[in-house]
Amino acid sequence: MYTVLRGNEMKSIILAGGSGSRLWPLSRDMYPKQLLSIDQDKSLLQQTFERLSEFCTGEDIVTVTNVKHYSDIKLQLNKIDKNNVVIAEPLGKNTAPAIACTLEYFRQKNDTDDIVLIVPSDHLIKDINKFNETVKSGLEFAKKDYIVTFGIKPLYPETGYGYIKANNNIVEKFVEKPNYETAVKYLNEGNYYWNGGIFMGKISVLMAEFEKYAPEIYSALNQIDFSQETKIQYGIYEQMPSISIDYAIMEKSDRIALVELQSGWNDLGSWQSLYNVKTKDENGNVLTGKVITDNVKNSFIYSQKELVAVADLEDIVIVETEDAIMACPMNKTQDVKKLYEKLKTEQSDTTQLHKTVFRPWGYYTCMNSGKGYLTKTICVLPQQKLSIQSHNHRSEHWVVLEGRALVIKDDKEHYLNAGDSIDIPLQAKHSLQNPYDEELKIIEVQKGDYISEDDIIRYEDCYGRV
Repeated sequence: MYTVLRGNEMKSIILAGGSGSRLWPLSRDMYPKQLLSIDQDKSLLQQTFERLSEFCTGEDIVTVTNVKHYSDIKLQLNKIDKNNVVIAEPLGKNTAPAIACTLEYFRQKNDTDDIVLIVPSDHLIKDINKFNETVKSGLEFAKKDYIVTFGIKPLYPETGYGYIKANNNIVEKFVEKPNYETAVKYLNEGNYYWNGGIFMGKISVLMAEFEKYAPEIYSALNQIDFSQETKIQYGIYEQMPSISIDYAIMEKSDRIALVELQSGWNDLGSWQSLYNVKTKDENGNVLTGKVITDNVKNSFIYSQKELVAVADLEDIVIVETEDAIMACPMNKTQDVKKLYEKLKTEQSDTTQLHKTVFRPWGYYTCMNSGKGYLTKTICVLPQQKLSIQSHNHRSEHWVVLEGRALVIKDDKEHYLNAGDSIDIPLQAKHSLQNPYDEELKIIEVQKGDYISEDDIIRYEDCYGRV
């Protein structure tokens, strides 16, 4: 532990507010890519936290995310270090307000002389030792009051990334995502780097730049009080503009230095980027799940449940989940975001959650839904239980299919066997529990004027989600 920065006061910020729309249909609005276990047993978020734990203690690593992801983020990080801190944004406002509010959290703890490393939650870092060495190099610039950006030497003319032009570690300019011809030009010139969205600097220096270049964000910070909780009030956050840290600070400041990141970086921002880091078979294919191919080359095919059979195709991506199938050419995977946005405009459920959603106590599968109702099957694992909770907008009806259930309803215990049922009225405090050694499976019918996972008020929870 602390092999890189031992003896230095160091903080870290994990940005975990993204939706991962380019990895639809595997990534969803309520369960984005940072929560997925894509290349290891641990999620990208958990890998990021463990990487930062090499030089920060758990309470000095602060994750900032949207309030709708707060419980899942907290649950995953508690498995790594229960001392972690999560700040909840009431709505998405891009990276500048998220970073500024987290800097304010550190300022209220009198940590302004410390150096902070700011990283996305959903990037893949292959070589941890080289990552640590890069952070150590950046630290030397940060001590001299530079804001450090970590650039990645382009491997090919990528049009999905922003670029940074630098000479002798000093940044000359930030540039937008280019077209293909411009990306080729940047690649050939040799002094352009991919913008990986990783930054470092003294908290005091970053705060001074916010005060200078983003006063509409800075002026709202003094209204935030982190002494009682880490959830930002809606009225305060609503005042702030929605803007990235690049536009708000990095493109305007004259304090920016660049350090090249040499650690096998990949932002896993598209199906093609995921294909690039996966092991291929003899035909150049990455095949996952129930997949049958004939004369298929250089393709990514993913099956979550159903058989996917493909013949005589090359350079394609096919992704099958329980409720959606996506197919596109390999070189068009950046355009999956357009599909996602179109589906969101049409209010498709496939942008929100998977049909089967895993929780620490088990899982549930959405079977059917319509105006004012939703039907689920719920499986509670042995010796597990759901939180004590209530709902303001829906009632529930439970029917036990398999196993035995202990139901807490308004402080009274009810024991149910297969075939038994119970009603959970609007606003009743309740909990579904399985204190037995076999799985419990029930059907749940929700009825109300608003059917959503955010209509949950938790009072007690053994998984720390209150």
